[in-house]
Amino acid sequence: MIYLDNAATSFPKPERVYVEMDKCMRQYGANPGRSGHRLALEAGRALYRTRERLCMLFNIDNPMQIVFTSNATESLNLGIKGLLKYGDHVITSSMEHNSVARPLTALKEKGIDTTFIRCDFRGILDPEDIEKTIKKNTALIVVTHASNVTGTLMPIKDIGAVAKKKGIPFMVDVAQTAGVYDLDVKEMNIDMLAFPGHKGLLGPQGTGGLYISEELDVMQMKEGGTGSNSENLVQPAIAPDRYESGTPNTPGIVGLGEGVGFILDRGTAAVREHEEKLTGMLLEGFGEIDGVKIYGPKNSKLKAGVVSINILDGDSGEISYILDKSYDIATRAGLHCAPLAHRTIGTFEQGTIRFSVGVFNTREDIEAAIKAVEEIASELR
Repeated sequence: MIYLDNAATSFPKPERVYVEMDKCMRQYGANPGRSGHRLALEAGRALYRTRERLCMLFNIDNPMQIVFTSNATESLNLGIKGLLKYGDHVITSSMEHNSVARPLTALKEKGIDTTFIRCDFRGILDPEDIEKTIKKNTALIVVTHASNVTGTLMPIKDIGAVAKKKGIPFMVDVAQTAGVYDLDVKEMNIDMLAFPGHKGLLGPQGTGGLYISEELDVMQMKEGGTGSNSENLVQPAIAPDRYESGTPNTPGIVGLGEGVGFILDRGTAAVREHEEKLTGMLLEGFGEIDGVKIYGPKNSKLKAGVVSINILDGDSGEISYILDKSYDIATRAGLHCAPLAHRTIGTFEQGTIRFSVGVFNTREDIEAAIKAVEEIASELR
């Protein structure tokens, strides 16, 4: 199969991910931080190694400020709900995934107000609109780095500068960019960074994390065993223990560490260059087909490796099904858990067919996808 659904989950993973996860399960799959024997200690070292690699990738000083979660959705919920309180105001964009939009909507009942900044038809956000919307009670700015629908890159460095100037915490959802784009929490003034392990970081599903600045006091979402301060019934205040109650997904986090290690060895610049070339091929190829509409920027340097299209008035779900069954090409169709984004670009009724490239895709994959879309468009015309 030609797999072009990497924006949902990257596949396949680097071989080293499979090997180390298997080794963990077979050779040192004990409970980290809970016991003093050598297997538990080895498991604990493996988790710390993953934290260190993530610090290298995101330019974070303290590995203990990285909290492991099960996915980016959990990370976003932890950061948003753990920071905000009654009477606060939040600013976000109209291109957000439901992992941001739904928690913020749920918080309305708790007296927290949200402003959704309208992006243009390409999904582009103007940082000046952020600054104009700031109120005295604005307690958080949260935006995606790249839309999972159009791939549009948001100007997070500029937004971070606005947030720093106004003294407002800045949270970024890097679900579509972690592992591909250079992300520097210091240079970009990012106070919370939410990331999944299973997409561009090339780890397994069920992994993710949240970087929390030491300057923030974020309330934990659960209490329980942490392997530390066990004599107290009060949750430890130290990070990451405060946020990581319960037995962690050790094999998954080990796999995440190997995915990050693969990226560090190859370099994000090389990964980004590869994905930009393939994205450019998709944009150029689809752009030459009558009846195909491309959403978002047409320049591969202005977007992540995501290309959403429609073919005439064809049903996006049906076309995605044809691509799978007749051409052995995996895509994703519909609203992509981002209805606000589809309303912004005018595709709420039709949805889109999303092609998303990854580090292991080839030019031949892209050529086959373009040919398939051309044939389907010919049939629909």
